[in-house]
Amino acid sequence: MLLLLNFLAFLAVTGYAVYLFAQLVYSRYLFVKLGKKVDFEPNLKERINAVLVNVFGQRKLFKDKKSGLMHLVLFYGFFIIQVGLVEIIIKGFIRGYEFPFGGAYKYFSLLQEWTVFLMLCALVYAFYRRYIEKLKRLQLKRDAKAAFVIIALITLTIAILLSLGFEKVMLGKNPDFSHAPFSGVITAAFSGIGKTAGTILFYLFWWLHLLTVLSFMVFVPQSKQAHELFAMFNIFFKKVGPVGKLSKIDFEDEGIEEYGVGKIENFTQQQLIDLYACAECGRCTNMCPASVTGKTLSPMHLIVKMRDHLTETGASITSRSPWMPSFVSGTSALAPSLTAGLAAQETASTVEMPNLIGDVITEEELWACTTCRNCEDQCPVANEHVDKIIDLRRYLVMTEGRMPHEATRYFQNIERQSNPWGINRKERIKWREERDDIIVPTVNEVKEFEYLFWVGSMGSFDKRSQKIVQSFAKIMNTAGISFAILGNEERNSGDTARRMGNEFLFQQLCQENIVNFQANGVRKIVTIDPHAYNTFKHEYPEFGLEAEVYHHTELIWKWIQEGRIKPVKEVKEAIAYHDSCYLGRYNNIYDIPRQILKSVPGVKILEMERNKENAMCCGAGGGRMWIEETQGKRINVERVEQALQLSPTMIGSNCPYCLTMLTDGTKAKEAEDQVRTMDIAEIVELSLAG
Repeated sequence: MLLLLNFLAFLAVTGYAVYLFAQLVYSRYLFVKLGKKVDFEPNLKERINAVLVNVFGQRKLFKDKKSGLMHLVLFYGFFIIQVGLVEIIIKGFIRGYEFPFGGAYKYFSLLQEWTVFLMLCALVYAFYRRYIEKLKRLQLKRDAKAAFVIIALITLTIAILLSLGFEKVMLGKNPDFSHAPFSGVITAAFSGIGKTAGTILFYLFWWLHLLTVLSFMVFVPQSKQAHELFAMFNIFFKKVGPVGKLSKIDFEDEGIEEYGVGKIENFTQQQLIDLYACAECGRCTNMCPASVTGKTLSPMHLIVKMRDHLTETGASITSRSPWMPSFVSGTSALAPSLTAGLAAQETASTVEMPNLIGDVITEEELWACTTCRNCEDQCPVANEHVDKIIDLRRYLVMTEGRMPHEATRYFQNIERQSNPWGINRKERIKWREERDDIIVPTVNEVKEFEYLFWVGSMGSFDKRSQKIVQSFAKIMNTAGISFAILGNEERNSGDTARRMGNEFLFQQLCQENIVNFQANGVRKIVTIDPHAYNTFKHEYPEFGLEAEVYHHTELIWKWIQEGRIKPVKEVKEAIAYHDSCYLGRYNNIYDIPRQILKSVPGVKILEMERNKENAMCCGAGGGRMWIEETQGKRINVERVEQALQLSPTMIGSNCPYCLTMLTDGTKAKEAEDQVRTMDIAEIVELSLAG
């Protein structure tokens, strides 16, 4: 009779929990479906490999090795104990039940016990990191739900061992320390209490185990633990192709009522999966240059706020309750009070929802982003933050016409003179007249050429950047390279305009440039600007560009290897090398610049604590070069301080934007007399013979 009652109670509780879980998961599915559909490129091999590496290999989690090991134990431990969970549940109805594994059962038991114990150790360590060590990135969202996860899983692991231990007391069995070492200790400790007490304690902890499992199951879809359900799908369905590539807007589509994203449902379905995949680990915000220097932007909070807003909006649009029991409510403070059942369905559609831009996400947050992609590189579930920020900027710029006044001036100058300063475009070629030891022909002055040297606006008009293009021209002359420039026919690449949200201006410049390239028979392009390099290489082809694109460091290294140029003069400098975001995280070029520096006699390379894929942005990307910083500390000053910790004699870079920001940073720190800033091309020129 007691077993029957136990079984009926089990069915009732489990059935209700499964029902709630299904409703929650299905509601999230409906909310994601509100987004715009996108074409799915199969690329199964690439997608499956991404899942294997990032989900089952936990690759990005090991950027923090301690945390990575902890999560690895929890991840695989979770799968392993599922089999044991089924057995424990059956034990509640069939006394002494064991899986029919024969002689192998003892090894199964040993695996389960050690798995549960290691999970318990990992959870204790997780508690230590969050509440005792107080790891900075974990304090970014420290609330009751984070504590619930740790407490629930610790309760689960302990309940498993207690259930197994008291089962043997109930059955009058002796402990098996060889194959059940941890539950065996419990059995031995309580062997004298008798079978009746053992039975009571077994069912007490059996129910504690079951209720913990079911509570956690219902909790998962409406919390950060939803990443356990969505992360694998997020990684599998992630857009393929070059990282950071932005979507194209079809301006000929008359059905488009607004440009960019002003409502949460105007994101794509892929972008919305991101929101529920977020693990709230804080890795993105911990590395964000805007966040660490006191700006309002936090990539993690950006995703979390949009996730909560999607849940609220989805419930309103679909008139479907999120089915959130109050003790584990997953909505934000902005959410209306939604209770389970028909009452919520009747009232949800009448709720006035907050605006995505303004109420949920502030304009200050959107304009603080440098598009460096450090957040995305750190994210273990492959979330993309930058494209969402750009889509929201597009809405502000092209639909609402709202932007910082510096951005307005920037766009006007680009439109009128094709450069950020509004300098007469006819002065674009003057830089080559300042040195008589270099030969820099235009496309109209030579019959044929191998490389088009894209000088860019910085190289053409900025006095400091002009020295970089002059050095690179000297290197090409020395190497005997056939090249030419467009001269006054050159326009702006449009990269910055695109990332500031002005897609229309970008496409106009892109099309003009491609026509110009085609008219001059351009087949190879080289530039000192990683931003132009990235957009030419990965974004222009969508608009018709057919050309090989190189960054100047790639060719310098190639020519050194071929013996075309030979750095021979000693350059006795201790160089703190700075990785630019658009060459590094966008194009995975880290070693080539270092190989060049190693080839220069006398150079000592100093690596900053944040280097390569973890390198901190200089603060110029995403249009921030042209918008004054009014919040917190200047990003370029923070980066220079990191370099100065190494006591260098020089800070080296590979980008004119970075060099400008680093130069300004040394001036702000009054260190310009002790520490020079130079591009790799300038350093190589110093080492050339003659």
